[in-house]
Amino acid sequence: MSFSSLRSIRSVLSYHRCIRYCQLQQRYLVTITDEYRPSTKSRSSLKGAELLRNPSLNKGMAFTLEERQHMGIHGLLPPAVLTQEVQALRVMINFHRLNNDLDRYSELMNLSDRNEKLFYRVIADNIEELIPIVYTPTVGLACQKYGLVFKRPRGLFITIHDKGHIYDILCNWTEPQVKAIVVTDGERILGLGDLGAFGMGIPVGKLQLYTAIAGIPPQHCLPIMLDVGTNNEEISSNPLYIGLRQNRVTGKEYDEFIDEFMEAVVQRFGWECLIQFEDFASNNAYRLLERYQKTYCTFNDDIQGTAAVVLAGLFGALRITNTKLIDNTYLFVGAGQAACGIADLVTHAMVREGASIEEARSKVWMYDVHGLIVEGRPQGDLDGPKASYVKKGKALKDLAGVVDHVKPSILMGVSGGGRLFHEGVLKKMAQINERPVIFALSNPTSRAECTAEEAYRETDGRCIFASGSPFKPVVYKDKTFHPGQGNNAYIFPAVALATVACAARHVEEDMFLIAAQVNEN
Repeated sequence: MSFSSLRSIRSVLSYHRCIRYCQLQQRYLVTITDEYRPSTKSRSSLKGAELLRNPSLNKGMAFTLEERQHMGIHGLLPPAVLTQEVQALRVMINFHRLNNDLDRYSELMNLSDRNEKLFYRVIADNIEELIPIVYTPTVGLACQKYGLVFKRPRGLFITIHDKGHIYDILCNWTEPQVKAIVVTDGERILGLGDLGAFGMGIPVGKLQLYTAIAGIPPQHCLPIMLDVGTNNEEISSNPLYIGLRQNRVTGKEYDEFIDEFMEAVVQRFGWECLIQFEDFASNNAYRLLERYQKTYCTFNDDIQGTAAVVLAGLFGALRITNTKLIDNTYLFVGAGQAACGIADLVTHAMVREGASIEEARSKVWMYDVHGLIVEGRPQGDLDGPKASYVKKGKALKDLAGVVDHVKPSILMGVSGGGRLFHEGVLKKMAQINERPVIFALSNPTSRAECTAEEAYRETDGRCIFASGSPFKPVVYKDKTFHPGQGNNAYIFPAVALATVACAARHVEEDMFLIAAQVNEN
């Protein structure tokens, strides 16, 4: 996959299958996508310096002389009128002068704080270069350093101490027409673990892509941090930490808190407000999805969005190997929410292609920190979402030995455990398969199961490789390989736009299958 396929995200709704599925009427699309335009004249009553300090209204030096006189800002800006294109050029010149990605992230966030229209223009015009900055992998580093990069609050911070008053806090948000929320409790930020309130960078970044890629107006988007504490002492002892300094609340109190939040969102913004769950821990992610998906308009991107983009990548890989989904054997290294979500959608797709659910699940093996997931293994649980993929077999723990035993044609890394695909594993995949499919999907880059260079080198350039975070092209034996990227940004903005545009009450599983099929094309 390449970033050129991001264009297909915007067109996903034009496909008759998705339109028919969502019962989409064209007037909704026009309303959503045309409402936000960088050059749109302000309809606000704000004037003077207050207008220039409002990032959603400020156009910088793009205000015409007539606008400056009418809005009371004549003389508050230099006399030249600079188009948005020229201002964007200046932004990118300054951007390229910075020495590291964290500084580049901060520069873009500062731009968003000053001139929202220009920010989205810059992102849209330089999407391949800038998505890795505002989203993975740099957003992970930004979350780790959030106490330093934090300049002003974005979105809402709702704490466990606000229990009983969540609706009142939602009413403090001044934009009344919120149509999409991304919410996290910060317990499993990418592959970095519990970052508490520092995880707010993830909902902010996700919703920025809602606008930059899908065209959903930013005033319709609301990032939310549900702060129930953190068990990460290193984070909570940081003098710059912005969240509650207490251990995480769990159990009944936690569930009641989430229940109240969901009810309050509906009361404040309506049943059709989309709620995207993001970076919840595995023990909560699946059960909350099952608890709410039939009642509310909600989905979990770590489970369903990841699954869709990986399935799209598989469709592309299988074109190369000239096989079908059911013809392959899958080994997942990692058995958490992402792995189980991918496995569920892959088996769902197999069933849609004519296989039985039993036959489909028989093709999927899973491996976690305790080894291969088989009946009677001495350590590790076998319940939860992974229960559907428990096999009869040897309780093996060495990954290279597991590969030799299972003989997968497709190896999926979703562990967050770093370099698990070592030389022995990769060489074994190359011995078993003429064109091994190797997806090292863990984020950020430091947590990937292998690098692109390692994958191509140890398989003699024969593997079909994709990663969760971007890798640069690899030259091996005088041939240049361009690694694929299985980034959720290929999927979740389109699913959000589809849901919001047709005012859907629920986000159905088939929407992710359709998104994967369209994205692969």
